[in-house]
Amino acid sequence: MRRLAATAALACLLLAPQVQARTVYRCVRNATVSLATAPEPGSKCEAKTIADDAVKVPNLWGALGVVKGNLYERQQDGKTVYSTRKLPGSTKVLSFTVETPPGEPAHAGLGQVGKPQIDRFAKQFKAASKKTGVDDAYLRAIAHAESGFNAAAVSPKGAVGVMQLMPETAREYGADPTSPDQSIEAAARMIRQLATRYRGDLRMVAAAYNAGSGVVAHYGGVPPYRETQQYLAKVEALYTRYRTALGKTPKTLDGTEILRAAE
Repeated sequence: MRRLAATAALACLLLAPQVQARTVYRCVRNATVSLATAPEPGSKCEAKTIADDAVKVPNLWGALGVVKGNLYERQQDGKTVYSTRKLPGSTKVLSFTVETPPGEPAHAGLGQVGKPQIDRFAKQFKAASKKTGVDDAYLRAIAHAESGFNAAAVSPKGAVGVMQLMPETAREYGADPTSPDQSIEAAARMIRQLATRYRGDLRMVAAAYNAGSGVVAHYGGVPPYRETQQYLAKVEALYTRYRTALGKTPKTLDGTEILRAAE
């Protein structure tokens, strides 16, 4: 009976046709998506009702490519609920694979590869580099690739400012993304954290900056998004140019440690 109930819950979560209307919760936490039969504590959830006579069942996952995961069962408010996210008290009941449309990065990046612009916000980059230990050249490469140093830039995905911070990221770091000073410092703090997480792997840092750390975790590395691949190539070219312009030894993103701003 438990297995049958879990199978029915999975069918609902994966959006198979139902004999009656179903409510599915699409929950987002740390840039990762889960589907559940009840709102998940700690996630931002949106209820979606699937009518039994729907001509086309909607895709609630979003554009994530092939999603492989597990269905978990737990007790919540005295009821048995199911979710594709492992929460405290959960028990795995099924594994699944579902194909969704190809994904896209969080934002595309607005800047173009060109000559280094070392005079743009020089004091802010130096200050952020000194405070966080992140290579000044890397910060400038990200800013150049993201916005072309345009403090008023807004991407199609909603990223704002010099460092193209998403609104939720700016709030997390207590920054006004339209302020170059705050945007650069917040981005440096975030890059520092990403560099620590990825042990100085600059390709992973750039991929997470562009597509989100949740997406990087989902794919176990650089995601196969065309835009992210192009973004990495852009950042690498700019990083080498800014290292040279600032009188440092040119380096690529491979095998480089980011937390050596003083060299």
